[in-house]
Amino acid sequence: MELRAATAQDAAGIALIYNDAVANTTAIWNDVQVDVANRAAWIAERQAQGFPVLVAVEGEAVLGYASYGPWRPHDGYRRTVEHSVYVSTQARGQGLGVTLMEALIAAAKAQGLHVMVAGIDASNAVSIRLHERLGFAQTGLLPQVGMKFGRWLDLAFLQLQLDQAPTPE
Repeated sequence: MELRAATAQDAAGIALIYNDAVANTTAIWNDVQVDVANRAAWIAERQAQGFPVLVAVEGEAVLGYASYGPWRPHDGYRRTVEHSVYVSTQARGQGLGVTLMEALIAAAKAQGLHVMVAGIDASNAVSIRLHERLGFAQTGLLPQVGMKFGRWLDLAFLQLQLDQAPTPE
């Protein structure tokens, strides 16, 4: 398995993982699946903004991906990011999520970011445990702010403080 920056050639594999999450889970609160061009544009946009898109690959197969982007669009949030991490169905339970997250956290620290936020379906105990093992703490819960598969969804917010800066630069 190789962990590296995503390229446009990874868009098809990323789209497969994304679309599986859309169709079968509450990890992504979208109803519409995407095509390869959409994911290629997403990769290019994230990277053009200076944000990483990491992939875990084995040969040509994308096993998982992770990225972060702006938490909110206002200047005061510029050192806070929200991330996402997804692992293909066949690669789950092998520690790949931790591997991707550790690399993503290292990238955020190297960029001088202060806080990384996770927005997770509150019923997704596996993802919440993964984040807590990495040092994230739950800081909020928004009941019934989303919906999918005919039910209301609660959104748990977890965050990781990336540095100990007493004041912003």
